[in-house]
Amino acid sequence: MAEWIYQFTAGDRLDLAGNPEAWTAHDEQIAAEHVAYITNATEDGVVILAGRAQNGIGPAVVVFEMETAEEAQAFMAGDPFVREGLFTAELHPFRAAFMRRKQPPRLA
Repeated sequence: MAEWIYQFTAGDRLDLAGNPEAWTAHDEQIAAEHVAYITNATEDGVVILAGRAQNGIGPAVVVFEMETAEEAQAFMAGDPFVREGLFTAELHPFRAAFMRRKQPPRLA
Protein backbone atom coordinates (compact mmCIF):
# COMPACT_ATOMS: atom_id res chain seq x y z
CA MET A 1 0.00 0.00 0.00
CA ALA A 2 1.41 3.41 -0.95
CA GLU A 3 1.63 6.28 1.52
CA TRP A 4 0.55 9.82 0.71
CA ILE A 5 0.55 13.20 2.41
CA TYR A 6 -1.55 16.24 1.76
CA GLN A 7 -0.92 19.63 3.22
CA PHE A 8 -3.63 22.20 3.50
CA THR A 9 -2.91 25.58 1.99
CA ALA A 10 -4.79 28.83 2.34
CA GLY A 11 -7.72 29.23 0.06
CA ASP A 12 -9.35 32.57 -0.69
CA ARG A 13 -9.91 33.32 3.00
CA LEU A 14 -6.40 33.77 4.32
CA ASP A 15 -7.62 34.68 7.81
CA LEU A 16 -9.03 31.23 8.65
CA ALA A 17 -5.78 29.54 9.71
CA GLY A 18 -4.78 32.09 12.32
CA ASN A 19 -8.01 33.73 13.41
CA PRO A 20 -10.70 31.63 15.12
CA GLU A 21 -13.07 34.61 15.07
CA ALA A 22 -13.08 34.51 11.25
CA TRP A 23 -14.92 31.18 11.24
CA THR A 24 -18.63 31.38 10.42
CA ALA A 25 -21.24 28.88 11.62
CA HIS A 26 -21.10 27.29 8.15
CA ASP A 27 -17.29 27.01 8.41
CA GLU A 28 -17.70 25.32 11.80
CA GLN A 29 -20.11 22.80 10.25
CA ILE A 30 -17.56 22.02 7.54
CA ALA A 31 -14.89 21.62 10.24
CA ALA A 32 -17.09 19.13 12.08
CA GLU A 33 -17.56 17.18 8.84
CA HIS A 34 -13.77 17.24 8.30
CA VAL A 35 -13.19 15.83 11.81
CA ALA A 36 -15.73 13.06 11.17
CA TYR A 37 -14.14 12.26 7.77
CA ILE A 38 -10.63 12.01 9.24
CA THR A 39 -11.84 10.14 12.35
CA ASN A 40 -13.67 7.54 10.24
CA ALA A 41 -10.68 7.11 7.93
CA THR A 42 -8.38 6.71 10.95
CA GLU A 43 -10.66 4.08 12.49
CA ASP A 44 -10.78 2.30 9.10
CA GLY A 45 -6.96 2.14 9.02
CA VAL A 46 -6.55 4.59 6.13
CA VAL A 47 -5.15 7.61 7.97
CA ILE A 48 -1.77 7.13 9.63
CA LEU A 49 -1.69 10.55 11.26
CA ALA A 50 -3.28 13.94 10.89
CA GLY A 51 -2.80 17.21 12.69
CA ARG A 52 -1.86 20.84 12.52
CA ALA A 53 0.64 23.26 13.93
CA GLN A 54 -0.68 25.01 16.99
CA ASN A 55 0.63 28.48 16.14
CA GLY A 56 -1.83 29.16 13.29
CA ILE A 57 1.10 29.57 10.90
CA GLY A 58 2.60 26.12 10.46
CA PRO A 59 1.20 23.30 8.35
CA ALA A 60 -1.81 21.06 8.69
CA VAL A 61 -1.30 17.62 7.15
CA VAL A 62 -2.90 14.23 6.62
CA VAL A 63 -0.72 11.15 6.08
CA PHE A 64 -2.61 8.15 4.74
CA GLU A 65 -2.49 4.98 2.65
CA MET A 66 -4.06 4.34 -0.75
CA GLU A 67 -3.11 2.03 -3.58
CA THR A 68 -3.00 4.52 -6.44
CA ALA A 69 -2.48 8.21 -7.05
CA GLU A 70 -6.03 8.43 -8.36
CA GLU A 71 -7.45 6.94 -5.16
CA ALA A 72 -5.25 9.25 -3.08
CA GLN A 73 -6.43 12.27 -5.06
CA ALA A 74 -10.06 11.20 -4.59
CA PHE A 75 -9.56 10.76 -0.83
CA MET A 76 -8.03 14.23 -0.54
CA ALA A 77 -10.76 15.76 -2.72
CA GLY A 78 -13.39 14.13 -0.49
CA ASP A 79 -12.08 15.88 2.62
CA PRO A 80 -14.80 18.42 3.48
CA PHE A 81 -12.21 21.20 3.92
CA VAL A 82 -11.12 20.65 0.31
CA ARG A 83 -14.50 19.65 -1.14
CA GLU A 84 -16.20 22.77 0.23
CA GLY A 85 -13.32 25.08 -0.71
CA LEU A 86 -12.46 26.19 2.81
CA PHE A 87 -8.85 25.20 2.14
CA THR A 88 -6.91 23.92 -0.82
CA ALA A 89 -4.47 21.04 -0.47
CA GLU A 90 -1.39 19.66 -2.17
CA LEU A 91 -0.89 15.89 -2.51
CA HIS A 92 2.52 14.20 -2.50
CA PRO A 93 3.78 10.61 -2.38
CA PHE A 94 5.21 10.01 1.07
CA ARG A 95 7.10 7.44 3.09
CA ALA A 96 6.94 7.40 6.86
CA ALA A 97 10.48 6.36 7.75
CA PHE A 98 10.35 6.60 11.53
CA MET A 99 7.39 6.32 13.85
CA ARG A 100 7.34 6.25 17.62
CA ARG A 101 5.50 3.38 19.19
CA LYS A 102 3.08 4.40 21.87
CA GLN A 103 4.13 3.11 25.26
CA PRO A 104 1.53 1.69 27.62
CA PRO A 105 0.91 3.88 30.67
CA ARG A 106 3.11 3.08 33.62
CA LEU A 107 1.32 1.77 36.66
CA ALA A 108 2.49 3.24 39.98
